[in-house]
Amino acid sequence: MPTIRLGDVAPNFRAKTTEGDLDFYDYLGDGWGILFSHPADYTPVCTTELGTTAKYKSEFDKRNVKVLALSVDGLDSHFDWIKDINETQSTTVNFPIIADEDKTISRLYDMIHPNASQTATVRSVYVVGPDKTIKLIITYPASTGRNFDELLRVIDSLQLTAYHKVATPANWKNGEDVVITPAVNNEQAKDLFPKGFKELKPYLRLTPQPNLD
Repeated sequence: MPTIRLGDVAPNFRAKTTEGDLDFYDYLGDGWGILFSHPADYTPVCTTELGTTAKYKSEFDKRNVKVLALSVDGLDSHFDWIKDINETQSTTVNFPIIADEDKTISRLYDMIHPNASQTATVRSVYVVGPDKTIKLIITYPASTGRNFDELLRVIDSLQLTAYHKVATPANWKNGEDVVITPAVNNEQAKDLFPKGFKELKPYLRLTPQPNLD
């Protein structure tokens, strides 16, 4: 089974989903993407997660991020389960759910961890950038649902740091000061960051978030 690491090219695939057949790369276009795996349909934590994904879709849309979920259940199971999700989570599932019954995609993305389950996918999330490389991987145990505010925070950080020579400190949130990367010297920093910067140590310089007015 292949191992997916940060910086790897996200493998392309074709899949049957609740919104029709799709090609992963075509679906993402030139934007960002999130691929979720969940252990199984009709399970409690997954039901809350997919409902939350639907509720957060407008936030993902603002960030040019397309979402896509997956489990090893079939399309009929997905369609029936969506009714439960919409009923219990007071939402409307508005994104594709992949049916990966033959586990082709699950194996491609290393979603099956034998020590957790020999057959079901773990609760993983992959963020894919416009260059089709893996920017983030988080894997949760089956008992723990994902924190969607954290996913948005990380996407904000990834998108900011992809286009500016900065990094984001611990507990950073969109709008807060950021860290200038060590590769940028002070003379360069004066040009790159016209709002100025504060040098706490030569390697630790804070500046206002550069992509805000």
